[in-house]
Amino acid sequence: MNDEIPCQKDPQLTERIEQFSEVLKTQAHRLDPFGMTEQDFYDSGIFEGSIQRVRGQISASMGEKKTFVKHILNHMQDGGFIQEWIEAGGSNRHDYSVTLNDGKIAAIELKGCLDGNNTNISARPPHANEFIVWSVCQNKGADPRHNVWSGIHTRFSADIIAEEKRVDGLVVWDWLCGTAARVCPKIAGREDRITEVGPYRLPPPCIYLFPGTIPSPRNNPTPRPQNINDVGILDAMHRCFGGDENELNKVHFEAAMNGVDLVRTTKIVRDGIVRRESKPTPIRRS
Repeated sequence: MNDEIPCQKDPQLTERIEQFSEVLKTQAHRLDPFGMTEQDFYDSGIFEGSIQRVRGQISASMGEKKTFVKHILNHMQDGGFIQEWIEAGGSNRHDYSVTLNDGKIAAIELKGCLDGNNTNISARPPHANEFIVWSVCQNKGADPRHNVWSGIHTRFSADIIAEEKRVDGLVVWDWLCGTAARVCPKIAGREDRITEVGPYRLPPPCIYLFPGTIPSPRNNPTPRPQNINDVGILDAMHRCFGGDENELNKVHFEAAMNGVDLVRTTKIVRDGIVRRESKPTPIRRS
């Protein structure tokens, strides 16, 4: 069984969504407050327009994501785990710069659910000693295991190897973690592992440690993943929010040539167990 991340999508959720959507499509006219006939109601566009409006209202904006991150970084600063942080500004490709307690600078790039084309990584900022990606996925119906693997293997590994982008790690963590929408096994029966930050009650983050150097078929085919104390911003998050050592994910990237094709193999290891491993996969670049 694939186990890229401890949590998983509720197996009943898709079925229940399908069932309720059918009820909504066929019974929405019963909610009509305008006194229209059933035919006129569905012909009018009220149903479709209302669905689109509700969809827009419940989709989290970048502002909501930034509010969440602000709470997290302020909590870390108040607790003495980091010195300070700033938003990078619209002219930069990364989103935050964090000054660590040793004076090093960590750059953070925010991403969504890791399953879209915008998951490709930006260039590492030249001033950064560390560079991580933070996945904030507000979609309650998303499949975290599919998305994490899609992000790490399909997109990140190709970017890191083919484009020589050095990324130190990935954090998968947002306000849905530990809720009914995304049940977290880390806190099952362990209320003591929940951290309250502003309006949020959060489990420890899911952290993925990447190699410290870029894989290369000839000179560096299998660089080792870094340790948690090698990446200051991830170490600070891990300590601040009560992570356990056996919950850390080590991500192995192997680069090789298969004829004329550059291929990569991705492996995720947690607590000494291989959670998922790919076959050698060609890197396609247009």
